[in-house]
Amino acid sequence: MKFGIDRLLAEPDLRRPLSGRRVALLAHPASVTENFTHSLDALAQCEDVNLSAAFGPQHGLRGDKQDNMIESADYDDPVLGIPVFSLYGEVRRPTPVMMDSFDVILVDLQDLGCRIYTFITTLRYILEAAAEHGKSVWVLDRPNPAGRPIEGMMLEEGWESFVGAAPMPMRHGLTLGEMGRWFVSYFNLDVDYHVIEMKGWQPEGDGFGWPSDRVWINPSPNAPNLSMARAYAGTVMLEGTTLSEGRGTTRPLEIFGAPDLDAKAIIAEMHKKAPQWLNGCYLRECWFEPTFHKHVGMLCNGVHIHAEGPSYDHGAFRPWRLQALALKAISKLYFGYELWRDFPYEYEEGKLAFDVINGGPGLREWIESPSTIANDLEAITAPGERMWAQMLKDYLIY
Repeated sequence: MKFGIDRLLAEPDLRRPLSGRRVALLAHPASVTENFTHSLDALAQCEDVNLSAAFGPQHGLRGDKQDNMIESADYDDPVLGIPVFSLYGEVRRPTPVMMDSFDVILVDLQDLGCRIYTFITTLRYILEAAAEHGKSVWVLDRPNPAGRPIEGMMLEEGWESFVGAAPMPMRHGLTLGEMGRWFVSYFNLDVDYHVIEMKGWQPEGDGFGWPSDRVWINPSPNAPNLSMARAYAGTVMLEGTTLSEGRGTTRPLEIFGAPDLDAKAIIAEMHKKAPQWLNGCYLRECWFEPTFHKHVGMLCNGVHIHAEGPSYDHGAFRPWRLQALALKAISKLYFGYELWRDFPYEYEEGKLAFDVINGGPGLREWIESPSTIANDLEAITAPGERMWAQMLKDYLIY
């Protein structure tokens, strides 16, 4: 199969509209061609592409920042001599000076198919700025490694943030190119928008979203493999809790735990409360000692979510419900346990990080209430999932 960048490089007719125009690239470490050349370097070798600027999202163009919420600075590329602007530094939205550096911006970002992954918010901001300044936006499309399944509460009105670009569920089921189509429609943007489509992508084929003939390259430092990408719509919620999400280990965002937990008891309670939410994967007790981040240097008892191997069922796996259930089990087993971290998450003041991540307080309130059961969460969540599934049919490309 061919990703958008590979088609753009291989098909001169696709590049022809770029002739005579200044071209910028928004990319990150996973923005590579089928022969492992970074997209910026590959485009620089095209004589008919006039590269005038580059942009980096969170973690930087080359993936220079390891942890969350670490800003990157602007700089000049030492080889190409073009400015590299950070969209996760002094600003999140491109400034007029940045927008004046190009006529067309190519967006080549590997997404994870999750609302909170900030690359989709950066795409929204680029589209809005392009509409204001009369620029063109081309998305060089890539697979959604989480595939087409949809899951999670809809972001509530008033809870928009850098990790909540618009009202959508946590696991949205779209490629970045498709998401751009929805943004243009939802925000009624008058912008010249194009998608360089993938060729041969089969979201229900081998890999369930990720093609078996392409290697995985981290789009951000703590996105190390496909099973993490599958679990992320659930495990990302741990960033708003006191539990370790595995940062500082070799399996970040696939495991969770703390020094004072009994993982076996948590797994047993999860099976007792809602066994149907544990289908499609395997939960294994594990021990780990983070080398940085939460509980650094402390032995943690935790749970490894194995969204891989013979036990993995893509259609049955529901990572958001699974992680919600784990937090519900901890709340039941450890009454009064201090679960929620209170800090400015992605620059949002006065709101609990867990609520910012989930686009509202609804899930936290379900977890905290001793009387709520699985059916209560289904009643809140399922209607929004069905509505989104019906709506997105108008924006699907593949």
